[in-house]
Amino acid sequence: MTTARLTAALAFAALAAAVASTPARADACEDLAALLKSQIDGLALGKPAANHIELAHSAVSRASLGCAARNVTNEVFLATDSRKPSDAFYDFAARAGAVVFTVPSDDIRRGVRRCVGRIGLFRGYDIATRYRSLDIHCSGAKTGTTVTISRPRDT
Repeated sequence: MTTARLTAALAFAALAAAVASTPARADACEDLAALLKSQIDGLALGKPAANHIELAHSAVSRASLGCAARNVTNEVFLATDSRKPSDAFYDFAARAGAVVFTVPSDDIRRGVRRCVGRIGLFRGYDIATRYRSLDIHCSGAKTGTTVTISRPRDT
């Protein structure tokens, strides 16, 4: 091996070791989840998997933060076991949506209440509305209510 090849191999090995030793940077979705945790009391974060992060809070039975995808910027999924969600559910939805989408929490609370209020016999049990540049999708059943809040990429 010539000296030039040896020094190039040593330089490459040193560069590989330096890259491997640097700490991994959390992606934007994990940063957003950490911001949610700092803003909402009692929120616990699950491990990130398959482009979403599970959230745990006493106001909801299930919750998750969906990360940016091809057609949406972010997505907040909430579920409750009751047909008529409690005020704590609406407060949690408003606070989480305000952090994720930078929209006033009162607007998100109003949009979610409006969507859930439309669930019923006349309009159906699967409602999709648009409120303050957010897509709000509500679904109701005997076992509970689910709400998904997202913002499309085109806005």
